[in-house]
Amino acid sequence: MLDFDVAKGDYSKLQGMNPFKSIAVPRPIGWISTVSKNGVDNLAPYSQFCNVGFDPPYVMFAAQPRIDQSRKDSVVNAEDMGCFVHNMVTYDLKEKMNITDVSSDPSVDEFEAAGLTKLDSVLVPAKRVAESPIQMECEYVTTIRLPGSSPSCHSDIVIGKVIMIHINEDYVLPDGKLDILKLRPLSRLGYADYTSVTELFEMSYKSMKKDPIPGSMGWMSPESLKKGATRDL
Repeated sequence: MLDFDVAKGDYSKLQGMNPFKSIAVPRPIGWISTVSKNGVDNLAPYSQFCNVGFDPPYVMFAAQPRIDQSRKDSVVNAEDMGCFVHNMVTYDLKEKMNITDVSSDPSVDEFEAAGLTKLDSVLVPAKRVAESPIQMECEYVTTIRLPGSSPSCHSDIVIGKVIMIHINEDYVLPDGKLDILKLRPLSRLGYADYTSVTELFEMSYKSMKKDPIPGSMGWMSPESLKKGATRDL
């Protein structure tokens, strides 16, 4: 067993490779599109992305500052405009996603740089990636700042409430579930390694007969649907 004191940061036993980002894996990629106050569209991938609630649904992405300690455009734009959009990254979109994984000037439009098609959102001003089979329009909720070991290592955790979901109907199975194997969502494994979903299996909840938290097993409660939760197919 190899033991590492994180505060010391000595990973010489692993040839200097920090294992942390390859332990919490696989991580879904939040392909976050925003728009600035000046009307410039922005698109960037974040491998620290996850859902943080079901009813209503919330998602988060975490961004570290640039080398010059300035905040990422996605964070600034989400706060300024009160919204962002998550666009699912699939295996077929990996190269396009990688093009947008750059530290650009705020005036740069990554949609154009990657040759991606913009699609108007329904409820927010941020654009969607038309080539992405699933997009979620999000209303900005809050930013949580986690301190780092230096000024350039803090994390801005941006939380948004999902207010509109768009799904390409070609990726919906007859039983209403998403066809994950056809989608092949891309995930980060740390370092420069990625993977995509090519296999799945199902396990039932043995200790309970029904979902104790509405929505946590993939469905929305009638109450949520009455409140306006929708599935845009």
